[in-house]
Amino acid sequence: MFSSTSSFRSSRWLPGGHLQTLYSPLFRRSPRLHRRRERMTLQDGDFIDVDWYGPEGKLAYCVLLLHGLTGSSSSLYILGQQQALAARGWQSVAVNWRGCSGEPNQRARGYHSGASEDLADVVNQLTSRYPTTTFTAVGYSLGGNVLLKYLGEEGSNTPLRAAVAVSVPFRLDHCADRISKGFSKIYQTRFLGDLRRYVERKQRAFVRQGRCEELARLAALETLEGMKTFWDFDGRVTAPLHGFESADDYYRRCSSAYFVEHLRIPTLIVHAQDDPFIFPHSVPNAETLPSHVTLELHASGGHVGFIAGSPWRPRYYLEHRLPDWLQSQVSSESSG
Repeated sequence: MFSSTSSFRSSRWLPGGHLQTLYSPLFRRSPRLHRRRERMTLQDGDFIDVDWYGPEGKLAYCVLLLHGLTGSSSSLYILGQQQALAARGWQSVAVNWRGCSGEPNQRARGYHSGASEDLADVVNQLTSRYPTTTFTAVGYSLGGNVLLKYLGEEGSNTPLRAAVAVSVPFRLDHCADRISKGFSKIYQTRFLGDLRRYVERKQRAFVRQGRCEELARLAALETLEGMKTFWDFDGRVTAPLHGFESADDYYRRCSSAYFVEHLRIPTLIVHAQDDPFIFPHSVPNAETLPSHVTLELHASGGHVGFIAGSPWRPRYYLEHRLPDWLQSQVSSESSG
């Protein structure tokens, strides 16, 4: 299903995908939220930290928020969305992928764009603990890819009632190519530096903790020196650590474009044609999507940007649109 884009017009003072992408991380003041952190143990004994925010007491509605590559629950788009959801009386829980909460995780493996087994573990634990709560989810960028892959794998078996995916790298191979072109190389350099430090922090932690077996798995990787592209990093690090034969095998098995046809719950996909990370032709054709999947395609908005309003009062479209849409889905389900 295709959705009209009339409800959003990007700011004239932030023209183009790069300015839409960069404004918030560079200039937005961080919301100050007093959240409650919880450590969840995964099936393999590792952990994921999650941060709760919203009204205390019985949970009627709860939204899982999934951050993007090298982000965390403290990413501004996560904090802003938690603040917006709480204003409507909704609880939210922001998931930090393995090793993204400020403390290295306990396994050599980390997180990646196809880590749907970790999301399934978190979803199953939370929905078992709160069986009367209506759970939905929002994923941004990498988090959106993981979410769509998970939903495609689970089909109608997922306990989630609705989902939103924003600025999704539907084809990971295409994304690895796109981000190595033009000005987007700036983002690539930043991401690769962050990813390298992610691995190095884990190595130092394993030395301190005496985790010899896990340290040996990291030591067996090819050198981290000289990596210039995502193909390099995913071929040397992501693939061998997570059971893939190569970067190409990882991209082929984890790209959400191959899973969206199997979605069975109401899903909103929000994307901008000027996203500097993603080729326009990587976005699935709306006509091929299941009827309950809505593709909201905007001419501008950048990557997890979607900023309207004035320079003195910017309006973050996602923090209004996503709660509105989720509310409409759970309300229609309740009335039905």
